[in-house]
Amino acid sequence: MTLGVGYDVFPCRTRHTGGMRVIVFGATGMVGQGVLRECLLAPDVTEVLVVTRSPTGLRHPRLREVILADFADLSPIEGELTGWDACFYCLGVSSVGMDEAAYTRISYDFPMAAARTLAPLSPDMTFVYVSGESTGANSRQMWARVKARTEREVMDLFRNGFAFRPGFIQPTHGVRSKTRWYDAAYTVLAPMVPLFRRVAPRYVTTTDEIGRAMLRAARGGYVKRIVATADMH
Repeated sequence: MTLGVGYDVFPCRTRHTGGMRVIVFGATGMVGQGVLRECLLAPDVTEVLVVTRSPTGLRHPRLREVILADFADLSPIEGELTGWDACFYCLGVSSVGMDEAAYTRISYDFPMAAARTLAPLSPDMTFVYVSGESTGANSRQMWARVKARTEREVMDLFRNGFAFRPGFIQPTHGVRSKTRWYDAAYTVLAPMVPLFRRVAPRYVTTTDEIGRAMLRAARGGYVKRIVATADMH
């Protein structure tokens, strides 16, 4: 992942008049890498705290990392979590080959542990949970039902809670997926992404667009609390 020099500012009403302090979960994953990059490029983000199991390998004057062994229990780092303006929760996993209990632990238990810890500490913070296209409580797909439950409970806890539902995500600026078959698929599909965007622009976004859209949400730029791919452009 590389940091560029350009940064697009979205026109929106400003919730935070000073600098923003942002927490990122899942910063070593594909979406999280893109989100972290945009946070470090944003001139109004004064500090980024990455909660991670393993170091990102990045060095930046506004970046700080805390290591957490168990994402279901944030008590060891609770002292670090007061006074933040936004939390971008990007930690996730493919449901392929997973049973419902294992998938629920990662896609419900983990994000809800973060949300339940942060809500009393910073009730006005923006909490963005990365969900997915076709998420729904009545879906036949297990993953979609689990994520719908997480979406609902995050938005119940935070008046500035958002669910982001990206469809096809194009990794940009050197971002790579840690899932090998995902990474291979993105490499194969990369030449066709411009065609996808022309044919179905409402379902295709990029890692940097997601990051900028999250910052827009933190600044107060969305009316809808469920943010679809088309809204992120």
